[in-house]
This record gives sequence, structure tokens and C-alpha cells, in this order.
Amino acid sequence: MEKAMKKQMAFVAMTIALSGNVLAHGDKPKHGGVVSTANDMSFELVNKDGKATVYVNDHGKPVDTAGATGKLTVLNGTEKTEVALEPAGGNTLATKDDAKLAKGSKAIAAITFADKKAVNARFSVK
Repeated sequence: MEKAMKKQMAFVAMTIALSGNVLAHGDKPKHGGVVSTANDMSFELVNKDGKATVYVNDHGKPVDTAGATGKLTVLNGTEKTEVALEPAGGNTLATKDDAKLAKGSKAIAAITFADKKAVNARFSVK
């Protein structure tokens, strides 16, 4: 019983942590996705045809993603999927493989920019 309670508490804590950044700073989706803010930067996660794209902006200005690397971790219930994020031109990073994003999924984009600055953006897919 105690083990089940700890799992429930961990789930509640993760849900609160993941949902806390959505629409921070009044950012609104520009590409039909969900928005998260981390390190004063805005990230929009867009799911189209199973592929995920992350748009990166700093105070409304596009951030060049050339030379960046990243990983998108998607949690669907107890299923965990990890896919690589690669620069896709301009201010975008995209997956080549199916990201398995679905309504209710939680996702974390771990991005390291060319200047070695690392950022984690958390998303709750609606």
C-alpha cells in the first residue's frame, strides 16, 4: 500500500512540474502546438504526421539551431519513447522517427545549443 502511495505522489509531482511552464510569460502557440518556457526562452512543440518539431525563440526572436543537438523523451502512461532532435533549419529542431506524441502525453526536450548551453523544456500535449 505504501509503495502505491509513493508512486501516486511521484506522478502528481511530475504532473505539476510538467504543466507549470505551459503558457508562461503569456507565450501563445504560433504553429498549432504547445508552448513551454525555460531559461527565458520559448519552445513550441508541434506534432504533425507522427513527427515532432520544436520551434525555439528568445523573447520573440528566432534562435538559430544550427549545430544544436537534442533528445525528445515522450511519456505515454508507462511507455517511454526517446527520439533524437536534429536541426531542421532556422529556429527548428525535428525528429526523423515517430515521436509517439498523443493527447495526454508528457514530453521533455533536452537541447544543447552550439555554444554548449543546455536547456530542458517540458510539455503536456493537449
